[in-house]
Amino acid sequence: MPTQTRTVRKIESVSALTPLSNEAVRQKRRVAAYARVSTDSDEQLSSYAAQVDFYTQHIRSNPEWEFVDVYTDEGISGTNTKKRDGFNRMIADAMEGKIDLILTKSISRFARNTVDTLTTVRKLKEKKIEVYFEKENIYTLDAKGEVMITIMSSLAQEESRSISENVTWGIRKSMADGKFSLAYKYFLGYEKGEDGLPRIVEEEARIVRKIYSLFLESYTVRMIADYLTKQGIPTPRGKKKWCVSTVMSILTNEKYKGDALLQKTYTVDFLTKSVKKNQGEVPQYYIENSHPAIIDPETFELVQNEIERRRPNRHKLYRNSLFTAKIICSDCGGFYGRKVWHSNSKHKKYIWRCNEKYEGDEICNTPNLTEPEIESAFVTAFNEVLGEKEKYIQRFTELLPLLADTSELEKKLARANEQHSSLMAKLRSYMDENTRQVQDQTEYNRRFSQMDAECEVAEKQIKSIQKKILEQSGRKEQIKRCLEQIQKSGEILTAFDGGLWNSMVETVTVDREKVLTFRFRDGSEVAVELPKSKNTLES
Repeated sequence: MPTQTRTVRKIESVSALTPLSNEAVRQKRRVAAYARVSTDSDEQLSSYAAQVDFYTQHIRSNPEWEFVDVYTDEGISGTNTKKRDGFNRMIADAMEGKIDLILTKSISRFARNTVDTLTTVRKLKEKKIEVYFEKENIYTLDAKGEVMITIMSSLAQEESRSISENVTWGIRKSMADGKFSLAYKYFLGYEKGEDGLPRIVEEEARIVRKIYSLFLESYTVRMIADYLTKQGIPTPRGKKKWCVSTVMSILTNEKYKGDALLQKTYTVDFLTKSVKKNQGEVPQYYIENSHPAIIDPETFELVQNEIERRRPNRHKLYRNSLFTAKIICSDCGGFYGRKVWHSNSKHKKYIWRCNEKYEGDEICNTPNLTEPEIESAFVTAFNEVLGEKEKYIQRFTELLPLLADTSELEKKLARANEQHSSLMAKLRSYMDENTRQVQDQTEYNRRFSQMDAECEVAEKQIKSIQKKILEQSGRKEQIKRCLEQIQKSGEILTAFDGGLWNSMVETVTVDREKVLTFRFRDGSEVAVELPKSKNTLES
């Protein structure tokens, strides 16, 4: 059998054997560009516009390229790609096969996060999509591309870290020097003055004062939010509907009393830009009298005291009726709540009943009340106060100086702060000693836990004294306001007044015999017996 001769032929080109594919026939590459600036400054935006114009002309002028788009992001940091809409839209289009080549100025313009850069580049490489970094002269489909990108991205990331740390240092240095700024665009009541400090905008300041006034009249944050919305007053961000969180932020922001607590939050990671509430991880700075106050300090402290008083019962903060969280059942100590009777008929009406009436082992026997009955009882109780007007005025006047004196509590607070500082100094010294010399770590941890516990006890003591000072200051302000209400009231109240109810009444306790005991904010009590009726005894 003759031997067969094998012929081996060197193939110089695939095209010599197979017909050209559609991809090979199409010579033009679909090209896009990406441009970004990280700030909103005029200089940066000018650079941004120049980039867009350059890449548009550059791509269109190349006869071998087909222009797709110039994808852009303005005023967005490059440290993370999550919030960059233009960037994300470009990658999505590329993955859908709409782009063959992406041009960009540099790796730092593309992303300063090494992980994001490499992940994106590798994802594009899988689809044979190339990225060209002009400054570094790197093509990602080149064999050396990924090595260079890894090195360059790491350098860019470290540069970003350095910039972030320098900015953070600068901000904290300014804080330590007593300098601060506000987000005036979203901060109600202030604008930036010629001296760079906050200046009161009186039209907005009136809204802030109204919010504080309503809260001290026993309005809840929900009621205040609804009131502002109905009045057509825009929120600090210009929205029509007010949220309870916005109202609470105004009620608790010390800047409205002319002080400034700085570094309430801090950036945990410069890459993710994640922000955390400062619980002592980094220093805070408190500047007193840093700018003009919209709310006087006494009113501000009274509001903080009132917030703490209501906090254990969230409905005291967020309820939506004047009577909610005011009326108490004498049987179980629970609050009365509003219920609807005959809701699907023309006889529909609201009654107030103990919320816990059927919740315990025994049914509460306190009566139901109608809103007119509550209002009538208040008129009677307040007129009794007015009948002894001079006696109440004298009593309140004598109480005010006593409540204003917090000197003993202030001394206790100073001693507690001294003790806490001493304990913290010992703890830091003990920690430093452990870093300098070898110790038995079991004993070190035991002693550290003990010292840390002592510091926590001291901190609790400080908070307890501060709370007492706040409560006493709040009580002083409450009595002062009650005194003002009585002094300006006439000889008799002829109809229910919601404002008086809010400012004067602390609680109303209802007993089984339908006696309503009003406790006013000064601590005085007036009992009013209402006539019994069949309807209000229904369950």
